[in-house]
Amino acid sequence: MLSVWSRIVGTAALCCCTWAVFAQNATITPKINSPFSRFGLGNFVSQYYAGPGGMGGLSAAFHDPYHLNTINPASLASLQSTAFEVGLNAQYSGLKSDGASESIWSGNLNYMALGFPLINPINEALDRKRSKFGLGMAFALQPYTVVGYNIESTSDQEDLGPTTNFLKGTGGTNRLLWSNAVKYKGFSGGVTLGYLFGQLTNSRRVEFDSVELAYVTEFLDEVSINGFFWEAGLQYTHEFKKLKATGELEPSGRRLIIGLNGNSSDNFNTNTSRFAERFNSSYGVQDTIFNETGVKQKGTLPSDLSIGVMYENVNDFRFGVEYGIENWSEYVNEAKPDSSLLDTWRIRAGMEWIPDYQSYNNYFERMRYRFGFYYGLDPRSFEGEQLKEYGVSLGFGFPIIMSRQRVSFVNLSLEAGQFGLSDTLRETFVKMTLGFTLNDNTWFFKRKFN
Repeated sequence: MLSVWSRIVGTAALCCCTWAVFAQNATITPKINSPFSRFGLGNFVSQYYAGPGGMGGLSAAFHDPYHLNTINPASLASLQSTAFEVGLNAQYSGLKSDGASESIWSGNLNYMALGFPLINPINEALDRKRSKFGLGMAFALQPYTVVGYNIESTSDQEDLGPTTNFLKGTGGTNRLLWSNAVKYKGFSGGVTLGYLFGQLTNSRRVEFDSVELAYVTEFLDEVSINGFFWEAGLQYTHEFKKLKATGELEPSGRRLIIGLNGNSSDNFNTNTSRFAERFNSSYGVQDTIFNETGVKQKGTLPSDLSIGVMYENVNDFRFGVEYGIENWSEYVNEAKPDSSLLDTWRIRAGMEWIPDYQSYNNYFERMRYRFGFYYGLDPRSFEGEQLKEYGVSLGFGFPIIMSRQRVSFVNLSLEAGQFGLSDTLRETFVKMTLGFTLNDNTWFFKRKFN
């Protein structure tokens, strides 16, 4: 048992070290350039991992013995092996508006998670006794939103002539998760406790182009965000039975899974610094308009709810659909009171197929092939119209046989779609996520010596 906890401590230390680098890349120097990230907390980062990502991001009714799903914590009770997941992503985005266009490549460490069953299935097999209960636990670190934009706009001001505004933003928010789940027969439930943290930096510089030797005015806001939140989930798995030759019923491998997950609105705290100055480089003059630090305020995150259903033939095929809503009209941020967000909904569908998971001479038949799509609304709006997002996904799961016949996976998901408004300002994107799932079934294994 001591060796198991030393693994947990060691893995947690590795996560924390990597997270320090990850947090800097995600919140201080993001590589995106999206004008939409000016509003709210920024552009949202997908919370699903590479495996479900190939299936359109299904999560409410998704559970797997080897892969993690922290969106619905109830799924962790179905784990049969310790899973350490790391994901890397790369994204190409093309922004187009009124004949102008811009493209950018971005990439980062996308998530890290560690999950494990607290009842080892090997012990149950050796004892020839299967517990009615299943217990699972997971820790995860991943970004929640990211801000990155650099905009230049020109307008005509009365009595001042042409005026140029330079808008720039960086930063983002991140989430630290601790999830626990319990399963009894076909029912499972889970709860996640989490911590949200990050910093948003927004600046605006105003230049009066037609006024000779005019002062330049610059505003800078830095908002630090932190707060606790909770999420909960339920899943029910109905196993279809078949009749054995002895007349007894046994699981046929076919099952139907119904899942539900969500949370109520949560509060967060902000600590804001605001600075404004006027300067004239020609005269070498600089004048501070105001300088505020340590302004403490509050905010509210929205409630959300997702429900899904999935049909599965174990180690062969699964297909699922999901519908979710988020009540972003509940969102409040006293540090940025001008944010006006709307309620959203999203629908997802996806499938996975394994030609022959026991094939010994054809690796491609042991692979997992995934496909999915999603469509929904974003809480932000532009010129009075709510933004839309839709995309299709394609995924592959590459099984890897480790020592002692342990199976791990390399998962690749590809997503392509559009975000924004088709007639005015839209972003076309192609995103690749490469995930590594390392499995180990020896955690919490009780060794017996005679």
